[in-house]
Amino acid sequence: MVISICNQKGGVGKTTTAISIATSLALRNSGSVLLVDFDPQANATSGIGIERSALTSSVYDFINGNVGKEVVHNTAVANLFVMPSAIELCGSEIELIESADREFRLKSKISQELQGYSHVIIDTPPSLGILTINSLVASDKVIVPIQCEYFALEGLMAFLNTVRLIRERLNASLDILGVLLTMADYRTNIASEVEQEIRQNFKDLVFHTVIHRNVRLAEAPSHGKPIGLYDPKSIGAQCYDALTEEILGRLGGYNHGEKERLGQGDIGTHSGEGYSRAQQI
Repeated sequence: MVISICNQKGGVGKTTTAISIATSLALRNSGSVLLVDFDPQANATSGIGIERSALTSSVYDFINGNVGKEVVHNTAVANLFVMPSAIELCGSEIELIESADREFRLKSKISQELQGYSHVIIDTPPSLGILTINSLVASDKVIVPIQCEYFALEGLMAFLNTVRLIRERLNASLDILGVLLTMADYRTNIASEVEQEIRQNFKDLVFHTVIHRNVRLAEAPSHGKPIGLYDPKSIGAQCYDALTEEILGRLGGYNHGEKERLGQGDIGTHSGEGYSRAQQI
């Protein structure tokens, strides 16, 4: 199962979500998990504890055919592996333009070289360039994190339209696993108002779990540790553990939407209409 964490807008928690979900899946012994850092900023690489300056190869070399599965590194979490990124990946935005298989490069390399992982989680750039398109084409599912702020709905609609186009032209099997509300601060009215608006519009397409704004969650990357190792008892770790349970439920064909949501501002139960929309969008 290949899952992209994707939104064209930056600062919405994509990298934190990718690292945290991958870690939580590995800690649950849900098989081997591969985290692919497909963002030239390489924040997932350093955030999982890989020293970027010591790398001799990266996902850039992988998609260009210069290296194979040996580019994958172990992490401090058993069963969790990472394919690191590097600034050189920026060049792929230009280099792939002239390639006949430009949208399918990552998909073909994963299918050829990376068999045997139960889950592959891809962290994507904050843009809708060729790298993000490669990620979506390579994926079975996509999780869309959006920050609890105004204009979130507008950005979400734009991204869902992109997913629609990808399904029509490049990857008919791509499904939206869910929309994830992040950085929620219920000390303000905005978080609750935005949450209510998103839930009213997208119903159970929105994950029941909401990721709270949390100091420990923000600190973890600077220590090169996922929140599941840095502070497993923090609210941030609890949120991502609850999200992982919900993800596994959706992948297994059932929904945790009727469970009590972790946090404040419960909007109430949902009819299930929104999750079925994932198959239509």
